[in-house]
Amino acid sequence: MDINKIYLEEIDSTNLYVKQHINEIPDRSIVYTYNQTSGRGRLQRSWKFVGQDNIYMTFVLKPSNRLEKCHANLTQYLSVVLASVLEKDYGLSPQIKWPNDVLLNGKKVSGILSESVIRGSELFGIALGIGINLNCKKDVFLDVEKPATSLNLELDKDIDKEKFFEKLYSNFFLYYDKFLRAGFSSIREEYLSKASFLNKVIKVSGFDSVEEGLAQDVTDEGALVLKTNDNNVITLWIGDIL
Repeated sequence: MDINKIYLEEIDSTNLYVKQHINEIPDRSIVYTYNQTSGRGRLQRSWKFVGQDNIYMTFVLKPSNRLEKCHANLTQYLSVVLASVLEKDYGLSPQIKWPNDVLLNGKKVSGILSESVIRGSELFGIALGIGINLNCKKDVFLDVEKPATSLNLELDKDIDKEKFFEKLYSNFFLYYDKFLRAGFSSIREEYLSKASFLNKVIKVSGFDSVEEGLAQDVTDEGALVLKTNDNNVITLWIGDIL
C-alpha cells in the first residue's frame, strides 16, 4: 500500500503538527514519531510519553469539505482496527471501553484523539491521532492515574514497532472507505463483541457532570445508552467511563 508517511525525529504533538500544516499535507497521509514530548488525550488530558520504542502517529484525513456524522466515530473505528490487529496478529484478547479505549487485561494500551480543522463551515481536514504502548518497562506506569500496560509486557517479548506500524495503517485503510459510506453501523457488531462495559453499572464523566447507571447498548451512531439509577434511559454522545 502506497501511503504518504512523514517521519518526525521529535515533536510536541503529531496532532498539533498536522493541524498546523493541514493545507500542505495530502489526504491519507500519516505523520509519526517515536519521540512525542507533549501528547494529549481526550477531554484535555495529557498522554504520558513512555519512551522512544513506541509509536505516536496521526492519520491525516480529508474525507469531504464538511463534517459528516461518521467523522465523529473515527476514533471508534480506529479502536476497532487496533483491537483487530492485537487479536489477529498478536493472539491477544483486547476489549474496548466506550468510546475508544483499547484494553488488555483491563489495562489501557493506547490513547486516541480526533481533532477537526474547520474554518467557517468548511472542513479542511481531520487529525486522527493515536499513541500505542509497544515496548515499556513496568515502572513507567507506576505514577499513571489509571491502569495501563504495553504490548511487550502482555506478550513477554519485544515488539517490532515498524511491523506493528505497518499492520495498523494497512488495516485502517483497508476498510476506511466502507466506514465512510456506512458509518458506525458498519463496525457496530465487532465493536460490541469487544465491549467491556455492557450490562454493567458504570459511571460516565463528561465535561461538567457524572452519570451513573446500567450500560445497556451502543446505538448505530456510536452513542452509549445508559439506564440511570432512577430508571431513566439516556443517550450519551461524549464522556469517559470512570
